Amino acid sequence: MKLPLILLASVAALALGACSQRTEHETASAADQAGDAAASAASDTAANARTAAARTSAAVDHAADKAADAAAVAGRKADAAADAAAKQH
Repeated sequence: MKLPLILLASVAALALGACSQRTEHETASAADQAGDAAASAASDTAANARTAAARTSAAVDHAADKAADAAAVAGRKADAAADAAAKQH
């Protein structure tokens, strides 16, 4: 959402900048800054996506470990119940 606004502001600045050499220089500088801001935003977004993916992966791994632990406990309880039932007969 920010990128289209930055680009629109840059285009408007360029249109107004045709009046003088100084204004053209300032417009070019503003366009460079807008480009830098867009690149920075893209970089930040990519870094945040990588961080979110890593955290999601860690959470999935943790959940899988907990599920495996619960399955092992259930298996042991089922074995104990079967052993107890066998002893009663």
